[in-house]
Amino acid sequence: MAFDGFVISNITKELNDKIIGGRIYKIYQPESDEITLVIKKERVTYRLHLSASASLPLVYLSDESKTNPMQAPNFCMLLRKHISSGRILSITQPNFERIIEITIEHLNELGDVCQKRLIVEIMGKHSNIIFADHNDLILDSIKHISANISSVREVLPGRTYIYPPSKDKQSLSSLTTEDFYTKILKKPLSLCKTLYTSITGMSPLIANELCYRAGLDGNASTDSLSEDSAAGLYGQLIKLNTLITDHDYTPNIVYSGDEPKEFSCISLTSYPDCTVKKFDSIFDVLTGYYSEKEKYTRMKQKSSDLRKIVQTALERTSKKYDLQIRQLKDTEKREKFRIYGELTQTYGYNLEPNAKSLTCTNYYTNTEITIPLDPDRTPLENSKKFFAKYNKLKRTYEALSQLTLETKSDLDHLDSISTALSLSENEKDLQAIKEELTDYGYIKKRGSKGSKNTSKSKPLHFVSSDGFHMYVGKNNYQNDELSFKFANGGDWWFHAKNMAGSHVIVRKEQAETLPDATFEEAGRLAAYYSKGRQAPKVEIDYIQRKELKKPPKSKPGFVIYHTNYSMMCIPDIAGIEEIK
Repeated sequence: MAFDGFVISNITKELNDKIIGGRIYKIYQPESDEITLVIKKERVTYRLHLSASASLPLVYLSDESKTNPMQAPNFCMLLRKHISSGRILSITQPNFERIIEITIEHLNELGDVCQKRLIVEIMGKHSNIIFADHNDLILDSIKHISANISSVREVLPGRTYIYPPSKDKQSLSSLTTEDFYTKILKKPLSLCKTLYTSITGMSPLIANELCYRAGLDGNASTDSLSEDSAAGLYGQLIKLNTLITDHDYTPNIVYSGDEPKEFSCISLTSYPDCTVKKFDSIFDVLTGYYSEKEKYTRMKQKSSDLRKIVQTALERTSKKYDLQIRQLKDTEKREKFRIYGELTQTYGYNLEPNAKSLTCTNYYTNTEITIPLDPDRTPLENSKKFFAKYNKLKRTYEALSQLTLETKSDLDHLDSISTALSLSENEKDLQAIKEELTDYGYIKKRGSKGSKNTSKSKPLHFVSSDGFHMYVGKNNYQNDELSFKFANGGDWWFHAKNMAGSHVIVRKEQAETLPDATFEEAGRLAAYYSKGRQAPKVEIDYIQRKELKKPPKSKPGFVIYHTNYSMMCIPDIAGIEEIK
């Protein structure tokens, strides 16, 4: 993600458009490192959130109301004393740095007009919110930085505010051709690193984007640039400067599947395999990106324990299944011992004492066979030994034939649960999966048996381009519910062939048959919500619901069917978004 100088520039522009001239109505400090300003302008109320969090520094407008402490902290009280009812005069970004300065006009105790500045520094773990007067004297800051913490710059009440060191970076607006060729390209670094270490506000994300647009590898060294390539890269910098100067922003989020990957205020073309979603406001991008990222991360964390349980069970069951298959293969030689026993019993009467083998005709194949014997045993004893081996292998075969079926069923069941975990969207989905794991003994039951919460988790609902309702189960219990309780006999059922995945039900309603487009869209859903999501194409089985059967005592989500139809579908997210 890139909360860089360009995003700050976009934020500053939108704040100027919306809240310049507005009055500060209320001031809150919901967190130790966060301030909320409630601003009223022309009968519209805005909430400006300023966060100096080390992990997630942000400046954004939203309607979100946060819980505030009963007693306001000292920094909040100081702001209320000075700038309550103050009017916002200007919002600026000095020298394209990751800094936003808010200049506020207010009346002091004597009724004189004064100005104060609220300076928000968005710099990762060094982020801060600083309150200063018109003479750059620091009145207070949300984080105090003493000389013991930083030898470069103190941020303490009574000190003069100075900007953070620029590290010899140059602003994009003042970059000349000579500077580009004699300073930037002379650095012995990769192209990407050269750009973001030389230009103020530039992030690795934008540096890589510029290289991509110029047809260059961002990891290539500056020495490898030809004259034409250098000119092309400089041309991209000029275009970027024009875009920023004209405030021609394109707020967008890049998605890898359902996960938000990056965001920017500039179109990102360097992610051809991802989906790009554009927004009207940079604040919609920030709230959307971080809320979705937090949701995705939180879901990943909360599902990690379940994933570990399922993965461990999968590994154990897989090893058990492989061992059973090997043992079952060993029983294939049981018939050999039965034949040895019969032939030894038939031809052993004329063997010499202590014979080590018996050569005779196998009357089953009419071929000569040599049977190894134990010289210390009589022919009858050797025959009994062969029959004993045969009977043992036969019993093993009969037992393993059933056990392998049961183990394969467990393996398929766990595979379907693993796929369901990847489809989970909220905690209710995880709860349904946890209950299933508990019901089948993978998680130990604790306390009294409560009622199931699977009904709280709802299937996904889509409407086809022809107006037909389509439903997608997100776990095995939902799949059973959809297929055998919700669907009617004439409805259509879709599922990925020979792999774990969701049951997709298309309600036929009063129509005689489904249009081809609906069949294709339902197949695409079944492909995307399956284990084959990453495959280029997935074979989909489809059949009317009345043709499905649920075997007695079978695991949830398991069905049998015959005389089905099949088609190949592409599991692309773009197609799913069209019918969401």
